[in-house]
Amino acid sequence: MDSSTAARLLQLNREFYDRFGESFSATRRRLQPVVKKILALIHEDDSVLDLGCGNGLFLRELAERGHKAALLGVDFSLSLLRQAGTTPGVIFREVDLAQLSVVSDQLSVVSDQLSVISHQSLITDSWSLITCFATLHHIPSHEIRLEILKTVRKLMKPNGRFILSNWQFLNSEKLRARIQPWNRVGLSDDDVDEGDYLLDWRSGGRGLRYAHQFSAGELSGLAGQAGFKVEASFVSDGENGRLGLYQVWARG
Repeated sequence: MDSSTAARLLQLNREFYDRFGESFSATRRRLQPVVKKILALIHEDDSVLDLGCGNGLFLRELAERGHKAALLGVDFSLSLLRQAGTTPGVIFREVDLAQLSVVSDQLSVVSDQLSVISHQSLITDSWSLITCFATLHHIPSHEIRLEILKTVRKLMKPNGRFILSNWQFLNSEKLRARIQPWNRVGLSDDDVDEGDYLLDWRSGGRGLRYAHQFSAGELSGLAGQAGFKVEASFVSDGENGRLGLYQVWARG
């Protein structure tokens, strides 16, 4: 994929979440069962960085459980970050993941605002756990994804973990019906990569957004190229239990 097409798709999704952030957030008011299990496994002294935090539900839930370490959520959508609001012990910031390598120094330190839940200043220069739920599939181009994932590795503690999930919309007949032709946004099949799709949105108005359907093999390949090893890979979510592809990565 050339850089101009990637930029067009990134802008398409920015426009989508600017316009539909509130209605999208309304559909994300509960955590998936797998994510709830992940919450239960996080130690209270694990620093957590959530990439593509959306309305902040994951970190807010973690903070409400009495988490003691740094919690930082980042997202490119101000509309969604407004839905996140404020929660003691959590910092939310506007960050474009497509520019993660450029702004990574801003994610290496969390200010002692977080000390309101501890007598110690909660400052970290690396992260015990980095999560990226239902976000990477909105990033076009293998090159941009790989650059993001290499930056994630740099931000992790040596014994840290990276947990990500990606939408498996092709596993749903209902969602497959939302696939739209690329000419609706002035592109063609030849402009995009295999696995790239244009999907419509039908809540609070009609919109279009870009998404990529990862296979487990493709995602594992990215892990290896970025310097990770895959510790676990499985599908979950949705009525059929097949709408989310989850993987757990450790530094290779």
